[in-house]
Amino acid sequence: MSLMEGMCKIFFVLIIVLPLIAKQVSATQHVVGGSQGWKESVDLNSWASAQTFKVGDQLVFKYSSGLHSVVELGSETAYKNCDLGTSLDSKNTGNDVVKLNKVGTRYFACGTLGHCDQGMKMKITTVAGNAPSTPASDSDTSAAAFFPRSFPTFLLFSPLLILYFLL
Repeated sequence: MSLMEGMCKIFFVLIIVLPLIAKQVSATQHVVGGSQGWKESVDLNSWASAQTFKVGDQLVFKYSSGLHSVVELGSETAYKNCDLGTSLDSKNTGNDVVKLNKVGTRYFACGTLGHCDQGMKMKITTVAGNAPSTPASDSDTSAAAFFPRSFPTFLLFSPLLILYFLL
C-alpha cells in the first residue's frame, strides 16, 4: 500500500466515520429546572418548554433528598389533578436520572404532600432523536443528519470499512 493510499484511508475514517460515531454518543443531559434545580420556586413548565427533549437524552433531577422526590405520572389527568396514587415510578435520591427512551409526553411531579398542588410538576414532550433542536440549515447534508441518535450508524459502515482496509 502506498503512502497516498494510506493517507486516503485515514482521511476517509476521520471525515466520514468519526462524525457519525460522535453523533451517536451526543445525548444531552437536561438538569431539570436549570441551575435552580427541582424545587417549588422554579417555573418548571416554562423551563421545559424552552428545551428540546430527544430520544436518548436524559433528565437529571437535582434536589434536597428528604425534602422532595420525583414521581412519574401515567396520564395527563393524573398530572392535572396531582393524583400521585397512579404513579408509574418514584425516585428520591436527590440526583435522579430519567432516560428518555421513546417519543411522547411524560408527566412528573414532586411526591411531597402539597408540592404538586403548589405547581411543582412538569410535562415534557420527547421527539425523535434526529429532530433538529434548531432549524437545520440547507448546508446540513451529512449522513448523520438522517439517522436517529439511538441508531448505531457506525454499523452501516462497518462492513465497508472492513472491506476497504482488506483490499
